[in-house]
Amino acid sequence: MRVLETQWWRLGLPDEWIAEQDEDSILITDRDEVGTIEISHLVAEDGDDQNIEALARDNAEQPGLIWDACVLGDFDGVETRYREDDASIREWWLKAGSLMLFVTYVCEIENEGLDDSIVDEILDGLEMIQED
Repeated sequence: MRVLETQWWRLGLPDEWIAEQDEDSILITDRDEVGTIEISHLVAEDGDDQNIEALARDNAEQPGLIWDACVLGDFDGVETRYREDDASIREWWLKAGSLMLFVTYVCEIENEGLDDSIVDEILDGLEMIQED
């Protein structure tokens, strides 16, 4: 297992998963290209204590989604899943300290559920790097 580390957080990646960074996010895919995890972050300003569930509801692509509370590693938040067009989508809004993460996992509907356990394992390893 390799460690993927940013300035704010880190997680372990199984050898068959590859990470690349673009301007706004980190994309993580398995070598079989079944699905993609995308992680983007936002560092809250001092005094900006966002309610993570309200933030998720306000920014959801699909209104009316049911959000369940979750804990992934050092992060607390909410998660949901839905289908859109030919895609199966899982979303998480997570928070630790002043750091908020928006995480999505997308795969084709025909592959729905195939990577659920490994995606859960990867995200459960999320660690906050101590804030200065």
